[in-house]
Amino acid sequence: MQTAEPPISYFMEQAVENRDLISLAAGLVDGDTFPVAEVRAAAEEVLGNPDAARAALQYGTTQGHAPLRDKIVAKVCQLDGIAPADAHLSADDVVVTTGSQQLLYLLGEVLFDPGDIVITEAPSYFVYHGILASLGVRTLTVPMDGDGLITDALDELLARLESAGELERVRLIYTVDYFQNPTGLSLSRRRREHLLDLVRRYSRRQRILILEDAAYRELRYEGDDVPSIKSLDADNRHVVLAMTFSKPLAPGLKTGYALMPRDLVGPVLRFKGNHDFGSNNFAQHLLDRLLANGIYERHVRRLCDAYRAKRDVFVTALRDEFSAASGVRLTRPKGGMYVWLEAPEGFETGMGSPFLKACLREGVLYVPGEFCYVEGGPRPTTQARLCFGVATTDQLREAARRLGRAARSAGLPRLSLPRMARCRG
Repeated sequence: MQTAEPPISYFMEQAVENRDLISLAAGLVDGDTFPVAEVRAAAEEVLGNPDAARAALQYGTTQGHAPLRDKIVAKVCQLDGIAPADAHLSADDVVVTTGSQQLLYLLGEVLFDPGDIVITEAPSYFVYHGILASLGVRTLTVPMDGDGLITDALDELLARLESAGELERVRLIYTVDYFQNPTGLSLSRRRREHLLDLVRRYSRRQRILILEDAAYRELRYEGDDVPSIKSLDADNRHVVLAMTFSKPLAPGLKTGYALMPRDLVGPVLRFKGNHDFGSNNFAQHLLDRLLANGIYERHVRRLCDAYRAKRDVFVTALRDEFSAASGVRLTRPKGGMYVWLEAPEGFETGMGSPFLKACLREGVLYVPGEFCYVEGGPRPTTQARLCFGVATTDQLREAARRLGRAARSAGLPRLSLPRMARCRG
């Protein structure tokens, strides 16, 4: 099946073509935070040892550099406060991929036949919707609230599918459960447990998997951590955990990884072998050094400090700018890179809307929220995803002002109240 062009392509082109544009659209990483000196030192360390250099510059294995896979298991389990044995995990359950995006394709190729069903949150990561459509998958959605995917609604959907004789077509439930792209919200612990219970209960004739996309997990700026769904899957049977080094370190290294049920590893590697015979081996050797010497962990802490400051500046500026706007709501994410804006009913934010046109005139860009919903289902047209990842703090203040001017010129109603509706955390 033909793959459609992702909606984000238009917005990335606009950002490249108009240098005066402040882009809040593409989820890019702040280049000023890149650990340039640390990566250079790691590269010199690898290349300074002839044996290590030859190993790093040679082809690697399809599954990934074994010492790196060992460290990945240790890192993930340390985040969850468990030993690998507690979740039946080892380096044999890890597959290193060319970014986490490759894993989304690989799993689809292994698991899905045309007409199979995948259930996602609404709204959700829209690039994955395109992958599913290209594979001929039927995508159903479950709404979210401040605690993430509403698992009671998922229970009702699964029960309806069972009554209709379609439960056996359900292959996967997809969730971005930490600081979600696009809303910035996270799945609560109670719902993580309920989600896993539902998957176990409804895996009657076939296994239903959870794809836990935790790309933003390490970018936490406040609040207590919650365990991954993977850590709750004690028999390592129902959860594929996908993570990446792109967001917490450097996307140019283009390295992601997954921890998955052991019986999936072989099929995934067979498809991956057809893709590339293994992801970038040199990058994996660099990452192994950065994890071994503690540089990775220290960098993540610095990065969280930088993004926390940007989030605070941006949310404050948005609150000030929209203080007189009627019915506007925002999320104040506890991590990640996204603020979700919800305008009052009747104020359109989609393609061709007066607001988007006004934003382009003002020199600011966002992703219309309608792209974050599956085609064919309900698609609210009054929402927007705002990414604070790449803009500077001064640019974020100016972006908020431009959004405010655009909203007023597009007719956003005003209130006499001094403050906007309270932000959701």
